[in-house]
Amino acid sequence: MAAVKAHEAERTLAKPDPAWRLFLIYGPDTGLVSERAAALARANVDDANDAFQLVRMSGDDIASDPLKLVDEANTIGLFGGRRAIRVSATGKLLTAAVEPLLATPSRDAIVIIEAGDLQRSNPLRVACEKARSALAVPCYSDGARDLGSLIDEMLRAAGKTIDRLNRDHLAGLLGGDRQTSRREIEKLLLYVGADPAVLSEHIEAVVGDTAQREQAALVDAVFAGRLPALDLAYAKLSGEGLDPGVMLGAVLRQALTLLKSRQSVDAGRGVKDVVATMRLPFPRIPAMEAALAAWTTPKLTEAISLLGAATLAVRRDGDIARPAAVRTLWTLARLGRSGARGD
Repeated sequence: MAAVKAHEAERTLAKPDPAWRLFLIYGPDTGLVSERAAALARANVDDANDAFQLVRMSGDDIASDPLKLVDEANTIGLFGGRRAIRVSATGKLLTAAVEPLLATPSRDAIVIIEAGDLQRSNPLRVACEKARSALAVPCYSDGARDLGSLIDEMLRAAGKTIDRLNRDHLAGLLGGDRQTSRREIEKLLLYVGADPAVLSEHIEAVVGDTAQREQAALVDAVFAGRLPALDLAYAKLSGEGLDPGVMLGAVLRQALTLLKSRQSVDAGRGVKDVVATMRLPFPRIPAMEAALAAWTTPKLTEAISLLGAATLAVRRDGDIARPAAVRTLWTLARLGRSGARGD
């Protein structure tokens, strides 16, 4: 069986087993799928600009005529040399095209198939994971460690430095889609210009405002119990590639802040007085005051417990990340709604 865990993918693809002649690169992070497919293809040809060595094929075309892939994989290059075939993602079944190559692998070319988020039972994923001649590589949204490595790589290439605090801050603002994160860092480097180091003011000017505002909308919707607003914010952040674990982390930080503030209220301080010490942007003050008034210490303690369990589950199994995050956020929003009604 040839399948790797998400955290082992980079190391495995750096030195793939020569017996693997077909690679299935799949997952919800389409940017990372594309990046890994491109890197693998370049590493397996002598000239990536030579259309005879690196062949691009449409997944839709292959689904319509499975023999096209078999024929191309078994074609001998006109001028010899290594060949790679890169197949674009499609919503159609490719099993019929892949099974002959799993049974009789190509000797002269590797085949790289890009795909979306395939479930464990997906026939293509099952076939590739069982075959000795194939490798199935999952691509899940970047976590903090992955983003930190990406930041280091891009800043090193640009000749820039960044301290640990600003590096962690930047990683927290980036989304889970690899290509989106690259574009954000490229914009940041363009803004930094000739300055030797990336500073907090650079990050806030280019990356911070939009990302923080969108995450704040999600957080406020959860603690206000506004389910439609929560769905809209979650869909928007997911569409931009933000990792569900990052969303849960933002909500958890807010819950911890609310708990500390709520304990001050329980000790006798007024809600407005407590919120005034937080130095929040003006638009967020009413939402924080309402949340602090609605959420009791026991409810916040329960929320923190739920968020901690969900965050751990998401880290352990990327397959359940999205449903686990949605379920937890909805549960908390219902708690917030009941608090707003005074239940």
